[in-house]
Amino acid sequence: MLRPLLLAGLVLGAAACNRSDEGTSVSINADGGNVMGAINGETGEMKIDVPGFKGSVTLPKIKLDSGDFDLNGVKLYPGSSITNVAVTGDGQEGGGLRVRFASPATPDVVRGWFAERLAKVGYRVKADGANLIGTTDENKPFRLELAPDGAGKASGTVVIGG
Repeated sequence: MLRPLLLAGLVLGAAACNRSDEGTSVSINADGGNVMGAINGETGEMKIDVPGFKGSVTLPKIKLDSGDFDLNGVKLYPGSSITNVAVTGDGQEGGGLRVRFASPATPDVVRGWFAERLAKVGYRVKADGANLIGTTDENKPFRLELAPDGAGKASGTVVIGG
């Protein structure tokens, strides 16, 4: 439960500094799958619902991109932007991390780029169609789901854990 709250603190710090027109949505789920904190990327509204405190506030929108993402030193494909981050607590069904992103390259290019770099940092991944599947360096399930998103572009989701 502490890790999701720490992540929320980091995200909130970033939110206070960024005044972009487009935003990234963030949700933190724990306590049996209940949403404990969320930021709406379209409106900037942040909601917190934890034991002893419940409230909402509108903050400047945050915009996360390839420089804000790191898997053991592996960033998102250059020029990518993060559209959604979802964190769920350990021990929950589907617990882990999901990061959705948009990339300025085709799914094949993005898959090859990730496969090469992840192998260097201890991930064991293999191609599965346009996707990558395997395990992290800590032996947790890893999946990179990719789909075309217009001419020469891809949308993707990095899933670590369930």
